[in-house]
Amino acid sequence: MSAADLRRDSAWWGWGRAENRPTLTEAQRALVAAELGPADPARAVALEDVALPDALSIPDRLIAAAGGPGAASAEVEDRVRHAAGKSYPDLWRIRNGMPVDAPDAVLAPESAASVRTVLEACAREHVAVVPFGGGSSVVGGVEPLRGTHDRLVSLDLTSMREVRIDDRSHTATLGPGLRGPEAEAALNDAGYTLGHFPQSFMYATIGGFAATRSAGQASSGYGRFDALVTAVTMQTPSGEMTTLETPHTAAGPALRELIVGSEGTLGVITDVTVKIRPLPTERRYEGWFAESWKAGIELARALAQHGALPDVFRLSDHDETRVSLAMSGLEGLKRSLFEGYLKLRGRSEGSMVIVGWEGDRESVGRRREVSAAVMRRADAVPLGRSPGEAWEHGRYEGPYLRDLLMDEGLMVETLETSHTYSRIGELYEGVRGALHGAMSDRGHPGIVMCHVSHVYRDGASLYFTFLCPREAGSEIEQWRAVKTAACEAIVAAGGTITHHHATGTDHAPYMKAEVGELGIEALRAVKDRLDPAGIMNPGKLIPA
Repeated sequence: MSAADLRRDSAWWGWGRAENRPTLTEAQRALVAAELGPADPARAVALEDVALPDALSIPDRLIAAAGGPGAASAEVEDRVRHAAGKSYPDLWRIRNGMPVDAPDAVLAPESAASVRTVLEACAREHVAVVPFGGGSSVVGGVEPLRGTHDRLVSLDLTSMREVRIDDRSHTATLGPGLRGPEAEAALNDAGYTLGHFPQSFMYATIGGFAATRSAGQASSGYGRFDALVTAVTMQTPSGEMTTLETPHTAAGPALRELIVGSEGTLGVITDVTVKIRPLPTERRYEGWFAESWKAGIELARALAQHGALPDVFRLSDHDETRVSLAMSGLEGLKRSLFEGYLKLRGRSEGSMVIVGWEGDRESVGRRREVSAAVMRRADAVPLGRSPGEAWEHGRYEGPYLRDLLMDEGLMVETLETSHTYSRIGELYEGVRGALHGAMSDRGHPGIVMCHVSHVYRDGASLYFTFLCPREAGSEIEQWRAVKTAACEAIVAAGGTITHHHATGTDHAPYMKAEVGELGIEALRAVKDRLDPAGIMNPGKLIPA
């Protein structure tokens, strides 16, 4: 598939290909109505009904720098596709034909040299630049903000999909425009895996993984994306910044760490070298049932601190467990047998745990035995492979489900954070209470669900999903009130404002709590040196 085809290989108003969308069954639709009450259905408008501002002209020298007319587009569909990410506000605005703005043109350079030339030209012409990979940001990371500049281009990187593998070192250098499945397929063909599988895997890109410090569903085993990166190259308006490909260096603060997580505010990542592993011959996923959410957290801690952590560990709280089982399609005899088994084992209520191990058959078997022993000592009940295989089958369907629920007229959003084991309970209760309170205050009590999917020796992440009927005509204000309450609760509990979704526009106001005023000044100083004209992704990461 060509880069141009890839750029249009998804629904412009939502997630993925329209033909791949699942559908809600009548039972699922009835469950949602019973839990949340009536809501006003809301479908996306037609593409021709999207209200875009007129495109301002882009200097010919910028188009030439990108590679000529074939590497530039000001067509309405391309501008719409680069006008939003995948946060609830992004989706709501674009589905209703009211994006916050749109780029004046989309440029698609094919090389690092071309990217550098484009950035230098944009700096001279004072044209804002928003780097764009898969457009999967859920925190406003690709919002087309112009800052102090009149004109704006979206710099689409899908043409840059090079793969170079170092068999001896077990590393690979990957182009920033490679989607997750493209990178994984190329590595699989050579007998390797990257092991990075976030929920956005199908459309997010290597450059986006690096720019946002992404974490995948198997990060407990393979590591977060920033832990996989061994070298990186970034083009900035002031020149190229690159790091050595070496296992470790003590030569001052790690500039690699400055580039990874910079969210396009300093420059454009054009090469990423990562650690790779032999392709697993065995993948085993299972379900277990913990006595309670708190018992599940203790189970995660025991596994991590005893060196028995599976590659995949996902713990759902009571509400997520309840809703997930209700939405799973288990009915009649199968549902009765499942509930009877749990009751027999003293688990009529509790928390679902999904665990998984990857590698060769011998290592998977050995590691599973160690993990299972810890889980049994924690009184977790085994459920066999079916729940794990069901999770594997649907592991990337969350974004599709959100589109379906938005069609039904619901506000659906996620947020995530992390803390140490000593304070994770406080953080969980604080955020959960803030979400419930904020939705109730606006007259729309909803559902709040949470899971742990990234586990460390000293703590773990919390991933919240919240939903309630939308306030027709005030959807963005409703979202902002609920999201703000949750963010303030995170800050009050001393948690991170983002564990893996990055900062974007949504979390930028809370960066002072994250890094302190001096830390923000240091980031501003770096940006002033690398991007003196302030053209790179205005409004993201660094608070105004």
